[in-house]
Amino acid sequence: MSEFEALFRVGVATVLGALLGLEREMTGKPAGLRTHMLVAEGAALFMVVSILLTQQFGVLNAANVRVDVTRIGSTIVTGVGFLGAGMILQARDRVYGLTTAAGIWVAAAIGTVAGSGFYIVSVFGTILGLLTLVALRVVERRLRPGSFADDVEDVEEDE
Repeated sequence: MSEFEALFRVGVATVLGALLGLEREMTGKPAGLRTHMLVAEGAALFMVVSILLTQQFGVLNAANVRVDVTRIGSTIVTGVGFLGAGMILQARDRVYGLTTAAGIWVAAAIGTVAGSGFYIVSVFGTILGLLTLVALRVVERRLRPGSFADDVEDVEEDE
């Protein structure tokens, strides 16, 4: 992979993260456009550097193990889990921020996939994430007419 291909991958991840973040921003959620863009960009950068380091240090095998760069992808999941946990709050008997935390997690996954060069999968993941956030909100409202969640939806985070 050339460095120009790496830049393209990071750019794709950032744009796709922006699409998820834009939905969150438009609904007034705490982690919006910039947060989702940065999470997707960061995940893509980690994957790109993982691939570039693998190219630089060669393929790992039992006779020649210098660096295990494949572990970088797994640390993305851990780091983003910590970030997402910071978005979850509990007040009284309600939990807030789970959807935002899940959105950050998905943005990281999309960035990881785009950073790995799988553009079709990352675009599909973004579309599916947007459908989940937008279309299913309408379904949830119809399933719970007049519920307490409908009355405070503009103030709180999706469950």
